[in-house]
Amino acid sequence: KMDDDDDIPQLSSHTLAALQEFYLEQQQREGMKTSQGFNQYSIGSIEEDWQLSQFWYSDETALCLAKEAVLAAGKGGRIACISAPSVYQKLKEQDGEDFSVCILEYDRRFSVYEEEFIFYDYNHPLDLPENLLPRSFDIVIADPPYLSEECLQKTAETIKYLTKGKILLCTGAVMEEQAAKHLGVKMCKFIPKHSRNLANEFRCYVNYASELD
Repeated sequence: KMDDDDDIPQLSSHTLAALQEFYLEQQQREGMKTSQGFNQYSIGSIEEDWQLSQFWYSDETALCLAKEAVLAAGKGGRIACISAPSVYQKLKEQDGEDFSVCILEYDRRFSVYEEEFIFYDYNHPLDLPENLLPRSFDIVIADPPYLSEECLQKTAETIKYLTKGKILLCTGAVMEEQAAKHLGVKMCKFIPKHSRNLANEFRCYVNYASELD
C-alpha cells in the first residue's frame, strides 16, 4: 500500500525560503504602513487583484476623475463609485471639499472604509442596502469590471437606480454603442490611463456637459 503522503507535492527548501522571505517583506510593509501613520486612502494601501479584474487608474487619471465628480456633484453633493476604487481613494484625499461618497465594490478588502463601503455584485444589480435610496446620488461613476454587454447592462441598472441624472462611465472604447444604448452616455475626449498598460483602449463616457471634453 502506498503511503498516503506520497501524492502531496512537497515544496523545495528553496521555494519555502523564498515564500518565507516574501511573507516577511509583506509583514514589514504592513508594519511600515502603520508605524508611518500610513495614509489608508492612498492607492497603494490596497493592491490590485487581477483575479477580480481590478486595474487601478494612474494617479493623474484618478485625480482628474475625482475632481470632475466633485465639480459635477456640486456643493454638498453625493457621489457613488461603482467598481472604481482608485477614484474613491482620490476623493477621500480631497480634504475640505464639501461632498459625501460611497463605494460599491465586490472586493471586501474595501470594507476598511466602514459605512461608506457597500458590497456590490453586478450579477445582482439591485441587491442594495435599504438606506441606498433611488436617485440619491448627484453623480455615479462606474467602471464595470468586465468588457461584456451583460456586465455593462447589469451595472447600468444599478447606475440608473442610484443617480439623479449624471453618469460618468469608464469602460473600453469597444463598448461605445452599448454604453449609448444602456445609459445614453457619449464618449469624451479625455483618455483615462491605468497604472499598468492595458491591452484594451479605455475611454470615458458622460451624459452631461463635463470638463472632460
